[in-house]
Amino acid sequence: MAMKPVYIIDGKRSPHAKAGTDLKDVDAPFLGAYLVRHMMDNTSIPYNEVDEVIFGNTGTPAKYPNISRVIALEAGLDKKTSAYSVHRNCASGMEAVSQAFMKIASGRCDVIIAGGVESMSQMPLIYNKEMTELFVNVMKSRTVSDKLKAVSSFRPPFLSPIIAIEQGLTDPFCGLNMGQTAEVLAREFGLTREQQDEYANKSHHKAIAATEAGKFDDEILPLLYGEKLSKILSKDVGPRGNSTVEGLGKMKPYFEKRSGTVTVGNSCPITDGGSALMFASEEAVEKYNLKPIAKMIDFHFHGLEPERMGMGPLLAMDGVFKRTGLGVNDMDLFEINEAFAAQLMAVTEASNDAEIAKRFGLESALGEISEEKLNVNGGAIALGHPVGSTGSRLIVTLMHELKRRKAKYGVASLCIGGGQGGACIIENLIK
Repeated sequence: MAMKPVYIIDGKRSPHAKAGTDLKDVDAPFLGAYLVRHMMDNTSIPYNEVDEVIFGNTGTPAKYPNISRVIALEAGLDKKTSAYSVHRNCASGMEAVSQAFMKIASGRCDVIIAGGVESMSQMPLIYNKEMTELFVNVMKSRTVSDKLKAVSSFRPPFLSPIIAIEQGLTDPFCGLNMGQTAEVLAREFGLTREQQDEYANKSHHKAIAATEAGKFDDEILPLLYGEKLSKILSKDVGPRGNSTVEGLGKMKPYFEKRSGTVTVGNSCPITDGGSALMFASEEAVEKYNLKPIAKMIDFHFHGLEPERMGMGPLLAMDGVFKRTGLGVNDMDLFEINEAFAAQLMAVTEASNDAEIAKRFGLESALGEISEEKLNVNGGAIALGHPVGSTGSRLIVTLMHELKRRKAKYGVASLCIGGGQGGACIIENLIK
């Protein structure tokens, strides 16, 4: 079956804020609903003509088990518009986008809004097994004496919480947390602490320069927040203009205390944020007189060993290049998530080294990913990594930068906890 073209009409993201700061009290759905409402208001598409809403999210709040449905209704879309949520760890937002692409390309839908949201501030502390059993026993008790007996079993260690975000960032198969997988790559690729800190420092200064030049203004939609919605956030909270290699060098290794090189300074911070894109078929573009910014070309996901999950972009980009017949030299821009400086440096080195590429299952090297094309406005080390949103945030950022430069092709890619990679190619239509 021939695939139909899939157009991107608009794409926006919230400002990013480090967890525990400005956006800590904003529930995850509200990091996405206002984006959807804004994009709808800027088109002639009736609110009852959106076929589907798909959002990625990893720390699903108990209050919002299907976060996409909440986003759709909160944004004012018609109740007949179906909505569902997806989870592919770090690439949840990209998974949402890929499903939107497939549904429109196959002719099943005409208008879909897809993206991702994450409030990492609100990921909970969980009672441990002993405390949970105590609560259950109290609830099951029928008499006062039985309740007192259950309560008397309490011991202070019962109050030791399970940290949800810590568990979520630890792979259950290999037993390593994400930072430890970056340490694996740092050792295997011989990446020094200073090299990683230099990369991280550049990310901060690129992001600060882009912010001051207004390069994020088209992609960031300011967000009202606070108890009476009396505050407004319009810029990312995270990039550090005073960052120096010397300052980063003073931070202690975080994941492997004695011999490690990965620190909180050369890793992405824990962040709150959301992003969304509006997709449309050719028929919808004509019917509603839409002006697409870009066209989505294709996507690819690929698996690898969890302990080297950071190399996922290498395999995912190889897959999407094979699907499309395009290659590194065709790409004008690369947006590759900076989970860790060591991880991204390993990917770029392997991309241009045939021997290393073959070690990871590629037939040949992809080619050089030049610094002038890679994360030109900084990456997640500065901007942050709201896990459920990043996969779609990368595409939003890529789309607007391609438009600004009047360039043609770009690829967005990221590693995925659990040992996967995702990649998506888009084509700019604004010349």
